Amino acid sequence: MVPDIGRGSRTHGLLVYLYGPGRREEHTDAHLVGSWDGFAPDPGRDTSLDPDPKVTLARLTAALDLRVKQAGDRAPAKHVWHCSVRTAPGDRRLDDEEWNAVAQRIVHATGIAPAGDPDGCRWIAVRHAEDHIHIVATLVRGDLRNPRLNYDFNKAQAECRRIEKEMGLRRLNAGDGTAAKNPSSAEKFKAERTGRPETSRETLREAVRRAVAGADSEEEFFTRLREAGARVKLRHAPSGDALGYNVALPGDRNRDGDPVWYPGSKLAPDLSLPKIRLRLTDGAAEPSAPAAAADRTNWSPPARQRRNATVIAERSATLLERDEDGQDAAQLVGVGELLDAVAQTSPATTRAELAAAARAFERATRSHVRAERADTRALRSAARGIVQAGGALGRGEDGGTTAMLVSTLVLVTLAAARWHSARGHAQQAHASRQAAAHLRTAYRQAAATPMRMLHDQGRALPDAQRLMHEASLRAVLPEKVVRAGGTEARTDALVATLAQAERAGHDSEALLRQAIDMRELDSADDVNDVLVWRLRRIAQLPAHPGDGARRPQAATRQATTPSNRTSERNTTAAAPLGTAQDPNRRSPRR
Repeated sequence: MVPDIGRGSRTHGLLVYLYGPGRREEHTDAHLVGSWDGFAPDPGRDTSLDPDPKVTLARLTAALDLRVKQAGDRAPAKHVWHCSVRTAPGDRRLDDEEWNAVAQRIVHATGIAPAGDPDGCRWIAVRHAEDHIHIVATLVRGDLRNPRLNYDFNKAQAECRRIEKEMGLRRLNAGDGTAAKNPSSAEKFKAERTGRPETSRETLREAVRRAVAGADSEEEFFTRLREAGARVKLRHAPSGDALGYNVALPGDRNRDGDPVWYPGSKLAPDLSLPKIRLRLTDGAAEPSAPAAAADRTNWSPPARQRRNATVIAERSATLLERDEDGQDAAQLVGVGELLDAVAQTSPATTRAELAAAARAFERATRSHVRAERADTRALRSAARGIVQAGGALGRGEDGGTTAMLVSTLVLVTLAAARWHSARGHAQQAHASRQAAAHLRTAYRQAAATPMRMLHDQGRALPDAQRLMHEASLRAVLPEKVVRAGGTEARTDALVATLAQAERAGHDSEALLRQAIDMRELDSADDVNDVLVWRLRRIAQLPAHPGDGARRPQAATRQATTPSNRTSERNTTAAAPLGTAQDPNRRSPRR
């Protein structure tokens, strides 16, 4: 059950809408299901005094506004309190009596009309659809005082959770006050009217998130934001220092023709200028250590940066399994930036799903656990490297390393879901699982071609070589890997990777154990795929099996030694100084 609260100044105008046909003829049989005294006139069904519903509507308006007129100048400017309450999809149909009980509980819980208080505000509950009601109240009590409505939304949410339990409805996740502000009904209707797929608030929120991902300075953040197509206006103190910023979409104007500006703090709690400054200073992107000899290849910059990001993301998944709240919360913030960076530079085939994953995970980056921002440096460096390297082409090594990185990000988001669940963060845990679902889809899109080629290569190996590697798999992973030779065998790509690693000079079984020991595999959908990408990364094999790039044997042997393994895990992505814009970056202009 979802409440949505707003305030206005026109009682009659709101009632005309509620009793009207709706914007798309969606309102049917509008009628009262409850009121402050049970005797309010009903323009939908009450024809006993006057057959004209407009007359009854005027009488209802006058009754609701009575205390407002009596209070005169003491009445609040926005004296109309409006709360829609909607059941979740799949819930049973509530009857009018049940909806009346819901309305009474909400006006009591929020302080609009406490039970037993004869001076409570006047209110009504209108039903014009099966799945929701609208509660309308005027904010002047019978004693002509204003009601105390502190935290009315939180109180309505809490009461809805209790109603769900008692009425046997679908129980939604409780919020904790850290979510971004939802678009208003007016914003949604405006988006529909202007043909936009989403509201300006949502478009700008994503544009700001993407602009801050891996940004190295405040100046760079604002430059990226303007280049993305957003209008930016800074708010300055008398000293000249910037206090905050507002953003607007070109062409988005109000009824007076002025741009519709949104402060960063109203887009999301962590997008205010002070919060962004903390992220830019405490978690400033740091340059990585010099690359090892095995990393000096002819790979493209996008492919190289994705490989580096995979190392850092794998480490984040491990860190999230510790019990260090502040540092773990910082990892989540950094992972959010990394997802935004990958989404805005992703190949066309995976762009939609990666963008959806980044939008979903945005909710998982905020909770009441305070992040230690310094722990975001490695992830912010990885995000910066990806953004500055530009977009992947979606084929060859670039596309293969996208699959490699996305496979790891699935495990990271699942680790985030477990972290949030252990702390009772229901909404954040759900958001993490949603992100993981989108990432799984993106992975299947990115990995389809390279994995098909690897399966073909595995099946083409000589029987003796294939059987030797299959025996290694059975010895090391007897319960994880589907036995080769069965109808559901899926080890061909893994066998092909082990064979290529051996040709490059590695001990294939030792390499396999190293890949297994890097992190748990229980959360993996397909253990074989996860191990393929780990092996190809630590052995410096091409992510796309069709690419002919190979490493010097001495260098690849060195890559699997314990000392170099530690160095690899602690290496952060390089941060090039170039400012080339990503051709795949989506403009917020819709």
